[in-house]
Amino acid sequence: MTYAAAFATLVLGLLGQPLFVVILTFAMLGFVVQDIPLSVIGAELYRITDTPLLAAIPLFTFVGFLLSESNSSTRIVKLTDAFFGWMPSGLAFISLTTCAFFTAFTGASGATIVALGALLLPALRHAKYPEKFSLGLVTSSGSLGLLLPPSVPLILFGILAQQMNQGYNITIEDLFIAGLMPTALMIILLAIYSFFAGGKAARKRLPFSFKNTLTALWEAKWELPLPVFVLGGIYSGYFAVSEAAAMTVFYTFVVEVFIYREIRLRDLTRITSDAMVMVGGIMLVLATALALGNYFVDAQVPSKVFNFIQTHVHSKIAFLLLLNVFLLLLGAMLDIFAALVLVVPLILPVAVAFGIDPVHLGIIFLANMQIGYMTPPIGMNLFIASYRFDKPVTAIYRASLPFMLVLLVALIAITYVPWLSLAFIR
Repeated sequence: MTYAAAFATLVLGLLGQPLFVVILTFAMLGFVVQDIPLSVIGAELYRITDTPLLAAIPLFTFVGFLLSESNSSTRIVKLTDAFFGWMPSGLAFISLTTCAFFTAFTGASGATIVALGALLLPALRHAKYPEKFSLGLVTSSGSLGLLLPPSVPLILFGILAQQMNQGYNITIEDLFIAGLMPTALMIILLAIYSFFAGGKAARKRLPFSFKNTLTALWEAKWELPLPVFVLGGIYSGYFAVSEAAAMTVFYTFVVEVFIYREIRLRDLTRITSDAMVMVGGIMLVLATALALGNYFVDAQVPSKVFNFIQTHVHSKIAFLLLLNVFLLLLGAMLDIFAALVLVVPLILPVAVAFGIDPVHLGIIFLANMQIGYMTPPIGMNLFIASYRFDKPVTAIYRASLPFMLVLLVALIAITYVPWLSLAFIR
């Protein structure tokens, strides 16, 4: 009967049914098999409303949509250019840091490629960086930032992990801190590669201009406090995560609508609608995933998976290697939110049984998702970049592959050196 339930949900997926329908159908059929009343589904759907951190997801998503609609991306590029343009491979480093910051707030790497690609690719080509290198850099940069606060995928992983209660104290604040050094490692390794692969343009050093720096600081003066609300407010203890999200929304709204006046009041209905449609999809999938997770627990699926893995995999190192391969393939095929809600309930108990800290697992998971977005042949960012830059997708494959290999080196370090993620929280 369990196999019949799995087959039925597979058919629904192949027929193009929404993900929440597929998840909920599997959970319902699973509970029927175990003779558990379906009223438990309603309780699980309601349980999500009891999560204190839930409000942070729509709030930070709305901030990302507001920033995407404004000219903040232009000002951020100018600011990083003023501070880092004098460095060897300075423009490449600017592209990496700007995209990471933008993706952290928007939570969508594809949106970063679309929003910043029009600025960064012409700038790289104008600076005489090779075309292939420039395409690969912008495509790979779009996936950076998912490990930086206030990334919505980080918050979502934290909510899922807290609901599963694996005996660890898992907080969103810890996840925010844990992602900082791994992201820095990725950016540094990509910047080093850019120095050697970017040709003469990467080794050309422009003079530092104090005047340009002051001008860029003045132009971006209203964007600069954004990280203060998120990081300063949370880690000072003055704001909870949801309160910091609310303050960030209020501040961004006032700045973009009334100070910069780049977003018109009549556009707010459309922007809010677009943002909340995305949030609604996330919430619906998250609620049904909690129900599915409850079924997995009742059916002892994680322990069965662990016993199966333990029979064939006898070390933590080998488990992590297989986990990375699995997650890279998953990241290339599934949206990050779908991957989180489907896989975290299965792998978290297994990882904990192997002695892996859940916070470290979260960083490994999202690092894989970042790389999965640009993994041939079906990584989502490859197709977005192909459409955005009007290039054959095979050309994007070839351009992105060296950057993906560099990120894989970073992934190995993140996976097997837990200190990078846990140094400041454990």
